Amino acid sequence: MKKKSIITRVLTVIALGLLLSTTIVASKSGAGAAYTPDLSNGADNFYKSNKVTMKKVEFKNQYNMNVAGNLFIPKGLKKHTKNPAIIVGHPMGAVKEQSANLYAQKMAEKGFVTLSLDLSFWGESEGQPRNAVSPDIYAEDFSAAVDFLGTRSFVDREQIGVLGICGSGSFAISAAKIDPRMKAIATVSMYDMGAANRNGLKHSQTLEQRKKILEEAAEQRYVEFTGGETKYTSGTVHELNENSTAIEREFYDFYRTPRGEFTPKSSSPELTTHPTLTSNVKFMNFYPFEDIETISPRPMLFITGENAHSREFSEDAYKLAGEPKELYIVPSAGHVDLYDRVNLIPFDKLESFFKENLKKK
Repeated sequence: MKKKSIITRVLTVIALGLLLSTTIVASKSGAGAAYTPDLSNGADNFYKSNKVTMKKVEFKNQYNMNVAGNLFIPKGLKKHTKNPAIIVGHPMGAVKEQSANLYAQKMAEKGFVTLSLDLSFWGESEGQPRNAVSPDIYAEDFSAAVDFLGTRSFVDREQIGVLGICGSGSFAISAAKIDPRMKAIATVSMYDMGAANRNGLKHSQTLEQRKKILEEAAEQRYVEFTGGETKYTSGTVHELNENSTAIEREFYDFYRTPRGEFTPKSSSPELTTHPTLTSNVKFMNFYPFEDIETISPRPMLFITGENAHSREFSEDAYKLAGEPKELYIVPSAGHVDLYDRVNLIPFDKLESFFKENLKKK
């Protein structure tokens, strides 16, 4: 296999929840080694709870692909009874070890059976090529997780909820629109990955810029079809400089430092967070908020930070969603803050939402 590389590109497209308007090149120099991450407000991405037990699991989605997950069960759970459960999806371009495991453990501590999963093509889940974008398969993974949980003897299949972080918020909504088994839907720091790639943040991307991205990706298909190198796009920069944007710095602090850096065996430090160029354009056809009102009367909770650059997406979803719904703004919080800063993440709000809406009728 030819060596894969990350190309130098000029982008104004949003992907993986990160605005890139500068060129990026993967670095092999261990970027972040001399950088001190911001661990304020209880940043604790790699939290390990002594109140729950964890088991690695695998299950098939409808495309016959193995989806990997971590199943968290509260210690002392009565396994001869039926219990409520929550599926937790990681940020786009991340893996379950980044944010999802933290949320899953914290919610398991509150009495829920929880399942953090790796989306297909990422982490320990199957899918080739690695880092491929497929919104339909991502949504299917959430439904496959319901299949798995709903067939556990200790889970009440009428009390299964979903929690999507960043891009997974839009994938969870996409899944919930066609899967009524998801009884309560919550999102945190949500990105509408379709709108973000089509329009950029606050509609900063022009139609001509969008077309140039599509043209480049289309031409790259010829290169890869004939055996050329795979190209990757967007994601988190590997180095910071005086011209780095606030959003680049925000993501770098999490993904490129010990605060949240994690490289699964299926990847490499050079490729983490970067989707393939030719597949990333599939987000252009992704419209998760279309028909979002049909999820009603199942409840929806949209959590976003007061200062989050992604706040517009939670606000858009809230406006379009049917009742019951709630938009919860976390004071003084940014987008990535809600990945791991346990002093800012409103776990009590999530607990009350799911306990109220996953209780026996």
